[in-house]
Amino acid sequence: MTPTTSPTATDVERLRAAARFVREQETTDLLARVLPGLDGPELRATAERCRFAHAALLVFPPDEQALRTELAAAGLTPDGEARPSVVVRERLAARHGLGVEELDVRILRPAVFGRPGGEQRAVEVFALTAPAGSAAATVAAEERAVDREAHVAFDVERPDPLVLRGLRAGFLRYGAAPDGGGYNPHEDGTVFYFAAPDETKTPYRRVELYARGDHRDVLAEHLDERRAGAHPAETLLRLLTGAWTTQALAVCAELRLPEAMSPRTARGAEALAPVVGARPENLATLLRYLAMVGVVAEEPGARGTFRLTEAGLLLREDAEGSVRALALMYGGPFYESFGRLAHTVRTGEPGFEDRYGENHFDHFARDPELAARFDRSMTASAPMFDPLPRHPVVTAAAAAPGGRTVVDIAGGTGELLGRLLTAHPSLRGVLLERAHVVEAARSRLGAVVERCAFRTGDFADVPSDGDVYVLSRVLHDWDDERCRAILRHCAAAMPPEADLLIVERLLPVDSSPSLATAWDLHMMCNTGGRERTAAAYAGLLADAGLTLVGRTPLPLEAHVLHARRR
Repeated sequence: MTPTTSPTATDVERLRAAARFVREQETTDLLARVLPGLDGPELRATAERCRFAHAALLVFPPDEQALRTELAAAGLTPDGEARPSVVVRERLAARHGLGVEELDVRILRPAVFGRPGGEQRAVEVFALTAPAGSAAATVAAEERAVDREAHVAFDVERPDPLVLRGLRAGFLRYGAAPDGGGYNPHEDGTVFYFAAPDETKTPYRRVELYARGDHRDVLAEHLDERRAGAHPAETLLRLLTGAWTTQALAVCAELRLPEAMSPRTARGAEALAPVVGARPENLATLLRYLAMVGVVAEEPGARGTFRLTEAGLLLREDAEGSVRALALMYGGPFYESFGRLAHTVRTGEPGFEDRYGENHFDHFARDPELAARFDRSMTASAPMFDPLPRHPVVTAAAAAPGGRTVVDIAGGTGELLGRLLTAHPSLRGVLLERAHVVEAARSRLGAVVERCAFRTGDFADVPSDGDVYVLSRVLHDWDDERCRAILRHCAAAMPPEADLLIVERLLPVDSSPSLATAWDLHMMCNTGGRERTAAAYAGLLADAGLTLVGRTPLPLEAHVLHARRR
């Protein structure tokens, strides 16, 4: 039941208890209680990505006027007209064997102000209209006894697919289990429900992550995990079609379908086909598949017309955080190399080299267009850099008298270095890269380019006049022997008091779901590199005369490792 209530409590008492709970909570503390074991840096990182938003309960008024009277008696003011609750209505219908048209479920979110700082939150009220003697009244009697829809909810800040996947993985790692969800087109929001772990320290047994926008691609993965009890053949069939999704997304990007579509106005295949140069019948099939994975959404009541979702917008080339180049890479050269995965597993030779006859870096260097696409694709994971300007090593360097220098080794087109220099005007930068990448970086760095020097070379050319050295997503490209050589070059160049920051994903020490596990396979097949555990990186650093001082989690399941000369 709702906190401090009993099975016989009235809806007014339950509403009052929920409001009291919402007023008293603080995000970080509540997360730690919901997911016991989540603490330290990971707790802080999770709290930065989502905030406590509301507690929810299901009530059972005979009509809307009775609902308004109950809310007023509980001291709650409705937030406007009640809107349809698609997700809860579908859950109730499925649970009780009814058609969704037989149930009228509405949603209201009266505001409640939290005591820590007066932050605005809400009590989320689901109202199942249950007139006496109706089928809904029978549902109400059972639901009141078990209170299945009561939950606490966290709103995801700046949701995107990678952030959502990272949060989901964290919830699962600390004992939560998928418990359904859905997309509500009436408010353009996606809901991910979890069953709280048995050890949870709150009276609520369910947890919600709420993400603004249409994230049905990530939701499909969430619902698939809930269907873990499905027939094994069904599970394998879903897994085996993953390649189809990769190609559908790559073709969507190649046709520039997102540029031809709008998130506001739905269009059909007949209208879109001449714009993107496609056959209408075949484009319609592609659009239906893209709707299934959440890149487009079919317009309610206008079958065969589609609008672009928030996820689909990221496939536009000019979108902030665009993943178009990444989609073309994964559907192009990396897709081809994964066709040689068996060769890699048998021989240890990267599939990329077997397919193209040369290594990843040499192949891209000889094809300027492909190299530029690869460099653009690397910016798709740029959100992992968001906290780095606040890292203590960086802020200490920025505060030091006389200014300090950050050396970004193999720093690509300067995505990370540009963020550090923009955040701290006192810092100077040095970018060490290959010649063709340096030229791209000069235009990419814009206003901070005057504070940046450029060095053309490889890892043997690390400059010796830096204060903070950065290796971002570099070591996972290489085997252990090459990593030791790279780190030795760094150690030899670093002044005694310099710091080294390494950005990588870390493999879990158990079988927990992790993006690093997927990227481990990717690196093995494409570059011959690998992802590693924190202990493995500590060992490589020690072999190079460096010491791992600490590590801090970053978005997208990345970490920053801090090392110094021993």
